[in-house]
This record gives sequence, structure tokens and C-alpha cells, in this order.
Amino acid sequence: MRGELISISVLNIFLSLTAIIGNVLIQVALYKETSLHSAMKLLLRSLSVSDLLVGLISVPLAVTYWMSVIFEHWKICPFALGSTVIASYTLGPVSLLTLTAISVDRLLALKLGLRYRQVVTLKRILAIVISFWVISFISATIYLWDLHITLLCGSAITGLCLVTSVYSYTRIYLELRHHQIQVQGRASHEQVSQEYPLNVARYRKAVSSTLWLQGTLILCYLPIAIIGSMWIQNYSEFSSSMYLARQWAASLVFLNSSLNPILYFWKIREVRQAVKVTIKHLFSPSTMN
Repeated sequence: MRGELISISVLNIFLSLTAIIGNVLIQVALYKETSLHSAMKLLLRSLSVSDLLVGLISVPLAVTYWMSVIFEHWKICPFALGSTVIASYTLGPVSLLTLTAISVDRLLALKLGLRYRQVVTLKRILAIVISFWVISFISATIYLWDLHITLLCGSAITGLCLVTSVYSYTRIYLELRHHQIQVQGRASHEQVSQEYPLNVARYRKAVSSTLWLQGTLILCYLPIAIIGSMWIQNYSEFSSSMYLARQWAASLVFLNSSLNPILYFWKIREVRQAVKVTIKHLFSPSTMN
């Protein structure tokens, strides 16, 4: 087990660096990008900040915990574990809640049309984002008194987010399919433009980007959710192999914070262009001199 924990620690040190570098680039790119709607940009920045903090806080704390187990520093071990749980159960729900808010935002952009920018304002989104961070931090710190309440809060948040996201994307799919049928049925241009004032092709790409982000998060978090439920039910029978499986599953969660910047770059054209400009500026001869 010692050898595997060392391997897990080395891997996560690398993941910490990639998460930090990737999300710093994304933050700079989003700061420079002006074509994205300010509310949408704030949601993406919140998601990127949570990923950045995973690299800066959650992963180093987890590595500290693994090192304390390897070298049998039992006085450090419980503090490192507790800090890792609080950090992870704060940042994980923030990411999930933010992605859910993005799915609702995309549905509102489709349904509200020209009223979208009047309803979805920067001030309202800022209040929602702050509430996500406060709720997640409070539910995580309850761990200090009762772990089961924290797990229950996490399960409730996860269930609510998944139901909301599935509903939002299902409604988006049905609305776009209805629009496509209208076009195929030779509906008049005036009718289509009144009902769908947004650029449908660009909108489809935006929805595809958010679906990639949400799907990747679910895939990365699913193993630890399954193992965690098994751990709660069979705590006294939890073997060393299951313990190691849980640590590898935690690494997969941390991997998500390194994958998201790649998805931003790949799927969001505005972000990709801003990142390219940022990298070019960093490595230009004038900057290096």
C-alpha cells in the first residue's frame, strides 16, 4: 500500500501543477474576453476559480494526508484528512452548482430571447454565485461535527443539480427540435426570427460545450460517489484495497480540474483565441527580455 500511495501522491502533484497553470490561463483569457455575455463569463470564472483552488488547496492537502500515512505521522494525519474533506466538499459542490446554473442559463437564453439580458443580469448571477460558495462551505464545515450530515447535504445538492440539469437540457433539446421542424416545414423567416432571435448554430455550440463540461464532471465524480456509498454502508469491513480504490477515485476527481481548462480551450472559440493571445504574449521576445 505504501508504494501505491507514493504513486498516487506523485500523480497528484503533477495534477496540481496542471490545474494551476491551466486555470490561471483560463482566468486571464476570460478577463480579456469581451464578446461573451458578462453573466455567462462570471459563471465560467467561478467554475475555473473552484478548479484553481483544487490545485492550490485540495490536492496539496490530500498529498499531505497521504504522506502522513506513508511516514506514519499520526498526529498530522487527522488534521490533513479533515482539511482535505472540508476543501473538497466545498469546491466539488461549487463546481456542480455552477454547471447546473450554466444549464439553466442556456435554457433561459433560448426561452427568453430578447428579454434574456434584462432578466439574467450580472448582479443576479453574482448573488447566485456567492450563495453557491456560502452554501457549499457551510455544508462542508459541518463535517467537524457530523460527517453524515455533510454527506447528506452533498447527496441532496448532487441530486438536485442532476435533476435540474437533465430537465434544462431536455427542454433545450425539445425546443431546438421544434425549431428544426419549423424550418424543415418551411416556416416563414419572420416567425423563426421572432421566436429565436439568437444565432441557433452558435447556441448549439455553446450548449455542446457546457454538456462536455458537465459530462466530464459526472464521469470523474461517479467512482468516488459509488465507493463512498459502499464505505458508509460497510465501514467496519472496509479493506485496504477499497481504501486504495478510494484514493485513486479521489485522484480522478482532482483530474477534473485539469481537464476543464482543456475543454474550455477546445470547445469555446472565444476562450481559445484569448488563450492563444495570452500564450503568444508570454513567450514573445519583448516579454522574455
